[in-house]
Amino acid sequence: MGNGYADIGSGHTGITRRGLLGSAIAVAAVAATGGSATAADGPTTATAAGQPGQVPAIWREFTRDTFTHPQIPYIGRSGYRAGAAHLPRRPVVADVRAYGAKADGTTDCAPAINRAIAAAGRAGGGTVLIPPGTFRIDDLIHIGYDNVVLRGAGSGRTKLYATRNLTELIGVYGSRYGGDKSSWSWAGGLIWLAPTARWDSLVTAVKARAWPFEGWTGNKRDEWETLTTVAPATRGSWSVTVADASELRAGQLVLLRLADDAGHTLLEHMSGGGPGPEAYSWDDKTKLTSYVPYEWPVRIARVQGKKVTFERPLPLDVRPEWDPRLTTHVKALTGSGVEGLTLEAVETPQSPHLLDKGYNGVTFQCAYDCWADDIVVRHVDNGFGLVAASACTLRRTTVAGRGSHHPYFCREGSHDNLIEDFTIEQRTVPAPAGTQLHGINVEGLSSYNVWSRGEMAMGTFDSHRGLPFANVRTDITVHNDGRHGGDAIAGPLFGARFTHWNIRVTNGRAGLMKIDGLAPYSATVGVNEVTEFDQIDVPDFTGALNSRLELYGTTDVVRPRNLYDAQRELER
Repeated sequence: MGNGYADIGSGHTGITRRGLLGSAIAVAAVAATGGSATAADGPTTATAAGQPGQVPAIWREFTRDTFTHPQIPYIGRSGYRAGAAHLPRRPVVADVRAYGAKADGTTDCAPAINRAIAAAGRAGGGTVLIPPGTFRIDDLIHIGYDNVVLRGAGSGRTKLYATRNLTELIGVYGSRYGGDKSSWSWAGGLIWLAPTARWDSLVTAVKARAWPFEGWTGNKRDEWETLTTVAPATRGSWSVTVADASELRAGQLVLLRLADDAGHTLLEHMSGGGPGPEAYSWDDKTKLTSYVPYEWPVRIARVQGKKVTFERPLPLDVRPEWDPRLTTHVKALTGSGVEGLTLEAVETPQSPHLLDKGYNGVTFQCAYDCWADDIVVRHVDNGFGLVAASACTLRRTTVAGRGSHHPYFCREGSHDNLIEDFTIEQRTVPAPAGTQLHGINVEGLSSYNVWSRGEMAMGTFDSHRGLPFANVRTDITVHNDGRHGGDAIAGPLFGARFTHWNIRVTNGRAGLMKIDGLAPYSATVGVNEVTEFDQIDVPDFTGALNSRLELYGTTDVVRPRNLYDAQRELER
């Protein structure tokens, strides 16, 4: 596929159904045996260890219905640059030592690091180096310039030692929904990647106690203008027809904006449709409805007359009743990253639930095509955050230390992100009374996000309600001892097309792992036998959920082993 833009059309030219099916069976067999395979291979193969590997029926169905399958979402283009295998290596333009940073563990190096980042930004981008050693920071590190990478010498060699929290540095941050909760429980980071203008407006609002919306269209969600309206189209289409393409160009980042109607048919569509969602009471879910309109950032691949082709297929149908349009947005942060370091906060007891002070790790906000690689966060309240962030890749990340509230949080309409090769370590001290552990969280209409190849010594597959849909967790080992959160006014735990694929639950707890009885139009495939205990949920929707359960009671038998990798292979 080259740069990700070639061979994309309304029918996604270059991928045929016959080619998909043959390639898919081959992928499954290769994954099972480590050798070559052909389309003639049957659904059962032998693993390298001699154990049976099984290709479930739902995978064969998916290869025939890749972009519109009712239970499995197409996530083959999630992540930086539509799933690029390699992250860029930008030229070095600054060394923090030249700006006054010292690896002595006592000098406050935050001003020097931030000056070096600003210099790189003024130069048009590049890499800012932090050499081996321990660098104390008494302030947060903000990356607000495009194409700027903050790079240490490796997570085992470069450490930033953070002494203060976000409440001290910025101020108390209350919830826009009221109560005495601290929004630092799910927002902000001591390394914070967000475009400068957006970050300034957020900090100003917090200091003024005017608790903001945090997404792509500003603190009051009114910082957008219509570029053009969009004609009807179906989920999985790569192209749309617009009324006026004069303000659109290839490479441009736009928002697809879908509003709901009085009958909440957009929310019903996100839930898979049918009698259950139609009977659901939506009007009293005021927190959920505050997340609407649905805003999906996407880069334009090509403009031909009034036909606009995107770098990813449509996540939902586009219907006239939802007033579909392409709009502007606040300036995004693009092409920036953080690599090769440990962020360790001063060790303090974990705060009571929802009263976090903001010893938070790395957060991406209003960021697109950004990344983290080889990053460890230790002794944090919240580990890695995606807040109105899309098309970002978090690779080789670890949450460690005294225990955290949200090891990973994904919220406020974050889409198409990839978190792979991640680790949540066992906490080093017992959890204080009144605290809570979640896990890999997704909420707030976030969609098409992927968690792949993970090792979770604690936590769970968290949803904080808010109707997240079309998200995937695949090839993960988890000791399932966390609990989910979420206000009742935030609506359902799950929308449609949630998929849990090849999940190894070490303590046999079903909660939020086996979701065929909870999530509409979902797929639970290749999960070992589990039982309900501790937090037990009931479905939000009445009637048939139209969900699938395959290869239940097996361990690491399903082929393909990793759903994301297999979908990527279909494009090659």
